[in-house]
Amino acid sequence: MQSTGLPLRNRLNYLTYLALLITFAVVIHTVEAALPLPMPVPGVRIGMANIITLLTLILFGLRSALIVAIVRSVLGSLFVGGLFGFGFWLSITAGVLSSLAMALVLILQKRGLVSLISVSVIGAATHNVTQLTLASLIVASFDLLRGYYPFLLLLSVPTGIFTGLSAYYLKGVTQRMIKEANLGDTG
Repeated sequence: MQSTGLPLRNRLNYLTYLALLITFAVVIHTVEAALPLPMPVPGVRIGMANIITLLTLILFGLRSALIVAIVRSVLGSLFVGGLFGFGFWLSITAGVLSSLAMALVLILQKRGLVSLISVSVIGAATHNVTQLTLASLIVASFDLLRGYYPFLLLLSVPTGIFTGLSAYYLKGVTQRMIKEANLGDTG
């Protein structure tokens, strides 16, 4: 467990919060996969489960965010029926790489050089580019990369803004809840 300023009293509290975050991410991932949202590019989703990954990164650090991203991809793919399928590999690879990218940019955010929304937009762009690159490699068609690349980068901006704003709001709410829960702990 990384120290992030949250006053968690013990490892059990940390594991409980992490389990809740994973549960939220899996439920959001599963529901979003089931909803037929009209998007301008086929296969694109808003990526609402990434809100939970970013929130975990902010609250508990990179290691915890990677755990959420990986477990969400595994369980989410299991629940939607695509474990170890094409979508699973796209999801897990993009989840890990976008978490790493956001962790790097989060360093700049903590220094006041960029906003949390910038962190999120970089994460969304990394996620989209990773999925597109991996899909192009798997199907051996770099026309796919050339054709979709500009659209996916463009779509990273509104989805990243949505994710960043959501994580910003949830950060405050979650920190207050954790603080209040820890005040009620008897140790």
